[in-house]
Amino acid sequence: VLAEWAWARLRLDRVLLVPAGAPPHKLGRRLSEPVHRLAMARLAVRGNPALAVADLEARRAGPSFTVDTLLALRARHPGARLFLLMGTDSLADFPTWREPERIARLATLVVAARPRRGAARRARLPRGARVVPLNIPLVDISSSALRARARARQPLRYLVPDAVAAY
Repeated sequence: VLAEWAWARLRLDRVLLVPAGAPPHKLGRRLSEPVHRLAMARLAVRGNPALAVADLEARRAGPSFTVDTLLALRARHPGARLFLLMGTDSLADFPTWREPERIARLATLVVAARPRRGAARRARLPRGARVVPLNIPLVDISSSALRARARARQPLRYLVPDAVAAY
């Protein structure tokens, strides 16, 4: 939802979904293999020319840091204006990310509201950070709830694209 709405509202050329290889905030937790997350992302965007999947984090050894991904994208597309899409929940944690100041210099932060879980925190953003709020429909579907439904063999229809549910 966020990717599609950002593409349309901000008139972006393309939105890249970048599944993490080894998310640093989830190290030591049991995760699906990057090859499976890539496959599901590709199935989810199939047929939508506005969305694409990039495998640069999934192929990278070690933890997947956003700053490294943005640097790689900047090297591949030197004249491109980069936007980093995130929810307000991620923005609250943004100061703890690796090199948040550099991330803020490399990309405009596009922030969409997420259903509140617990107390709202306000992030201290780096000076000069460009932040664009994006109003999207509040879809209260968490990835952990989807994984729990899949493990319990409960239906995922209308929660994820049919091709992803079948995968």
